[in-house]
Amino acid sequence: MQYDVFNGDADGICALIQLRLAEPVNSTLITGVKRDISLLETVTAEPGDRIVVLDISLEKNSAALNAVLKQGATVFYVDHHRPGEIPVHSNLTTLIDTDTNICTSLLVDQHLQGRFRLWAITAAFGDNLDAVALKLAADSHLSSEQIGQLKQLGVCINYNSYGHSIEDLHLPPAQLYKEMVSYLSPFEFIANNRLIHQTLINGFEDDMNQALQLKPEYSNEIIAVYVLPDETWSRRISGVFANELANGTPNRAHAIVSLNEKGGYLVSVRAPINNKSGADEICAAFPSGGGRKAAAGINHLEKASLPTFIKQFESYYAN
Repeated sequence: MQYDVFNGDADGICALIQLRLAEPVNSTLITGVKRDISLLETVTAEPGDRIVVLDISLEKNSAALNAVLKQGATVFYVDHHRPGEIPVHSNLTTLIDTDTNICTSLLVDQHLQGRFRLWAITAAFGDNLDAVALKLAADSHLSSEQIGQLKQLGVCINYNSYGHSIEDLHLPPAQLYKEMVSYLSPFEFIANNRLIHQTLINGFEDDMNQALQLKPEYSNEIIAVYVLPDETWSRRISGVFANELANGTPNRAHAIVSLNEKGGYLVSVRAPINNKSGADEICAAFPSGGGRKAAAGINHLEKASLPTFIKQFESYYAN
């Protein structure tokens, strides 16, 4: 059996699209909202099973990875988050790079020697790697209009992955993947699946307009912290709103705080665009925290710990 295990954001979806365009296969899809990263735990493998794992932290899935390898599965693991200790096993192939200017779809693009590069560019825009995406777009001789289309699509795919549950999203990530995987390029998807494309755009614009009315809970030249209301739209917009703020003030670090289903806070952190480091260290200092150097998060922060988080957040970048 083939399992495709992937993050439900733009990077995970576009990475799998590239792989399945290169090698079509019927597979069991395992994905979820962006914060649902312990996905490999749901796989009970048998000898001979093949598992592709995309854009979820190996560090957070190490026990499950060792389990499926012990069960006899073959695993291809591609990611750009903190990996922790990578197992050495004859059935495991990894493409892991934590450089701040790489994402999973770009690693897949390198693996496939650029066969479906437009999907990789879309993912890079979605992961807020604009400089990298623009360089690849220029190398691909795209027009300004085409670049704008890929950026909008990448941001909207990424936006659709944020929420407490699948019910918060406009489309379940597995469904969105299925809607796009048959198209050789994002431009074909945009031209031929206008209903889904426009649904994402309209949702993004409506939610972002509400987010842009918010004032920060705490801000200075070093950091800004926004606490979002407990609304469905705010759960959807949290990640891309953080990217929007980061791009607008590239020397400042940002944190977006929203209520989670456990009565605590969900935190999205963006390091300054001009200093892509530290987000993973800050978040990993708290239980359920992790991510990558430029962007990370905490799945559950106790309400009483918010002042401590803000103090540590500011202190890190002040130094």
